[in-house]
Amino acid sequence: MLDTHVLIRWLFEARKLSRAQLRALESAERRGEPLALSAISLLEIAVLASGVKPALKVSLDEFFRDLNSNPSLRILPLTYEVALEVASLGVLRDPADRAIAATARVHRLRLVTSDQRIIECNLVPVIE
Repeated sequence: MLDTHVLIRWLFEARKLSRAQLRALESAERRGEPLALSAISLLEIAVLASGVKPALKVSLDEFFRDLNSNPSLRILPLTYEVALEVASLGVLRDPADRAIAATARVHRLRLVTSDQRIIECNLVPVIE
């Protein structure tokens, strides 16, 4: 499962990914395995795109259309199970980080992230 910043880096600045992250993404691509993304990441991307210094190299509409048509990407919804898991992750202060970690836990997925707060909490297996 991809953290929001990993998705953006993978699409626009792959050189900023670690070797382990790049290997994991390329390996999943070769095997035809879908990459998961929490639905909360869409909200984070929308907020980033509307900021003073937009994080995307294309329009938000184009970015979302490309994500939606990407067969190797699976958007995981925020469900009751994820919301309950979010409530148990009080150690993470950022609501989006909580939702992403909770989604990974509920679906038993490793999270590809560089976010030190998530990594240090040891709440979910990560690829850093």
